[in-house]
Amino acid sequence: MGEHDLGLGHDLRVMSRRRALSFLGVAGVAAAAAGCAASTDSSGTSTSPADSATSASAETPAAAPQETAGPYPGDGSNGPNVLIESGVVRSDITTSFGTYSGTAQGVPMTLTLNLRDLAQNAAGTGMAVYVWHCDREGRYSLYTEGATEQNYLRGVQVADDDGTVRFTSIFPACYAGRWPHIHFEVYDSLATAVAGDNARLTSQIALPQDACTAVFDADSGYVNSTRNLSGVTLASDGVFGDGWDAELATVTGTPTIGMSVSLTLGVAAKSQNTQSDNGFPGSPPSGNGAPGGPPPAGPAPR
Repeated sequence: MGEHDLGLGHDLRVMSRRRALSFLGVAGVAAAAAGCAASTDSSGTSTSPADSATSASAETPAAAPQETAGPYPGDGSNGPNVLIESGVVRSDITTSFGTYSGTAQGVPMTLTLNLRDLAQNAAGTGMAVYVWHCDREGRYSLYTEGATEQNYLRGVQVADDDGTVRFTSIFPACYAGRWPHIHFEVYDSLATAVAGDNARLTSQIALPQDACTAVFDADSGYVNSTRNLSGVTLASDGVFGDGWDAELATVTGTPTIGMSVSLTLGVAAKSQNTQSDNGFPGSPPSGNGAPGGPPPAGPAPR
C-alpha cells in the first residue's frame, strides 16, 4: 500500500508525539489537583478535585507548536515586509492592496481561529494574527513568479473579546512536497504586529484530506493540486509529520457555497514556543504546481 493509499483515515489513527506529551501534561494537572479539597458547584453538587481537573483540561487546548515560517513569510524576516504596509489589517484577503491590484481566484474559504492565551488561561483578546497562504496555482504573493506583483492572501486581524479572528479567502492549493496548509503568526497586540517584529508564535494549519479532495475535484484551477496531493500524506509531510493534533482544522461546507475552516489555538508564552523537529532535505521545488521560481536565500519552501 502506497503513502496516498494510507489516506487521512490511517494518519489520524497514529498517536503523535505531541498528543502523547499532551496526555502527560493532563496527567500532571490531575495529580496536582488531587491534593485539593472537594468543592461544590453552583447547583449544590459536590465535585471532586479529579473531576475539576478533567473538566479544565477538556476546555484548554493543547499549545500550538512552533513551526517554520518558510521562505515566503512577507513579514520582513526574509524579503518584503507586508506588515508595515497600510491596509494589511483587513478581514478579506482575497485581493491585493496598496500599490498592487488583483484578486486571487479559487473556491471561497472562511477561516475562523479561536485563540486561547495559555499563559493567562484566558481568551486571546486583543492578540493580532497574521495569516498567509498560497493561491490556487500554489504561488505565494510577493515571491513566486507570476505573483510577485501581488500581495493578496496576506492580512492581519485582531482577536475580539472571545479571542476570535475571521478571514475571508480562497482555499489554498497543494503544491509539490507539502500537505495543504495555512501559515500564521500570533502577536501580543496589533501594534507589535504592524511593527513587523517579535511574533509570539509562528505555526501552520493543516487542512483535512476529504475537504482538499472535494475542492480540488470541483475547480479545474486546482488541477496540479490533485496530482500533488497523491504524493504526500500528513505523516510524510516535513512539517506535520511529527504530529498534527493541535494543527488540524475542522472544515465544513462545500466548494459550491464555500468552505468554512476553523481551529482553536492554544498560544503558550513565547519562551515556551520552541521549534519542532521537522525539516525538508534537498532543494526548493519548482514547477508542476510547486511555488516555482528561485526563492530568496533561506530554507526550502514549507
